[in-house]
Amino acid sequence: MPAPPEPLPPTAAPHAAEAAAAWPGRCDVLVVGAGPAGSACAQRLAAAGLEVLLVDQHNFPRDKICGDGLIPDAHAAFRALGVYDELAALWQPAPHVRCVGPRGGHCDVPGAVSVLPRKVLDEVLVRAAQRAGARLLTPLRFEAPLEDAHGRVAGARLRSGNGAHEIRARWVVLATGAVPQALTAAGMCERHTPSGVALRTYVRHPGLSSSIRQLQFVWHPRMRGGYGWIFPCRDGVFNIGAGHPGSHRTLKSGKGQMQDLNLRRFFETFAEVYEPARRLMSEGERLGELKGAPLRCSLLGARWSRPGLLVTGEAAGSTYAFSGEGIGKAMETGLLAADALLAAPRVQDAKAGGAGDDDIRQRYEAGLLGLKPKFDLYERAARVNDHPWLADLVIWRANKSARIMARMSAVIEERQNPGWLLSFRGMRKLLTE
Repeated sequence: MPAPPEPLPPTAAPHAAEAAAAWPGRCDVLVVGAGPAGSACAQRLAAAGLEVLLVDQHNFPRDKICGDGLIPDAHAAFRALGVYDELAALWQPAPHVRCVGPRGGHCDVPGAVSVLPRKVLDEVLVRAAQRAGARLLTPLRFEAPLEDAHGRVAGARLRSGNGAHEIRARWVVLATGAVPQALTAAGMCERHTPSGVALRTYVRHPGLSSSIRQLQFVWHPRMRGGYGWIFPCRDGVFNIGAGHPGSHRTLKSGKGQMQDLNLRRFFETFAEVYEPARRLMSEGERLGELKGAPLRCSLLGARWSRPGLLVTGEAAGSTYAFSGEGIGKAMETGLLAADALLAAPRVQDAKAGGAGDDDIRQRYEAGLLGLKPKFDLYERAARVNDHPWLADLVIWRANKSARIMARMSAVIEERQNPGWLLSFRGMRKLLTE
């Protein structure tokens, strides 16, 4: 099957074996994982003059299973990185977010949102990191941390098709996403199971381009615990998927356990209960397989730091439990990691290595703790997924109250607490405003 349109040429990256042989095997900061969090972190560090090595287990461009939706927090990060205009020329803008309830009613919530396939987005972010001076090396997979005599992380052992390579670094930033293998190898994994799971594919259906112009979220009793989505890309292509952010429950022991859930059947149910989804899947041209991916949410499931190492992005749980959105917050945590490293003068001193660990870790973890209350509110709001009738209530009221609609728009722009939906005060306002 044909792949989604790819407007960008491949990113130039040295072959792992050739580059490892040519490079000295040492850098100031080794960033493992070149997704949004890792690339954002690498760009900021390299722009400040540090020697940064950015590695990823895949060659670029590469696909990433994701909804591809970009909300205002992602746009803000793009501006901070200086890539907003470049990305805006590539993405599909959307005028609003459509919320569709079990009874078929909907409301269109205004917001600055857009859609861009991760294959394109991640390529742009990697390029920006390279332009700033970071060196990209692929494909290399994180195998284990290198430790000094005191147990401090002092680099990493990485594996390519030709064997293992050791890179020494003053600091390692782990931005390896939701899969637990790298976290486990680094001694940072607190929960091997994810928070949730999602499934998506791309479908081309030019005939629906005029009617599906917005990001659509759909709730239904037969999809209790999650939701379906349809996001419009360019050229009549749509990202269609279903997510269950709470598919795995944490037991009292701290271990995770998956609920009785067939995610493929969950997706099929979406196509049965929502007519636009049915038309896409029955009439459209499928551009790839239906693929699933884990989600790590609410800044839970991993330690954030240890001496010589910071964990960032979805590896640290940077996805919102309510909506499954994680691109913007992944970049935000990556920038927090970079800023923590840059705030410690000795990290930038080529003669210092290994100093200032406590200051860096405290600064970084304080930044994540500053974000945690917002994640907790989204965790509470995620209960709406377990009670789809609430979506009908909110949609009904939003269409009758400009204040309620403004509150929903403010949630998208992160100016409003999403937890108000399930508070007594919020429910009272929902019924009376």
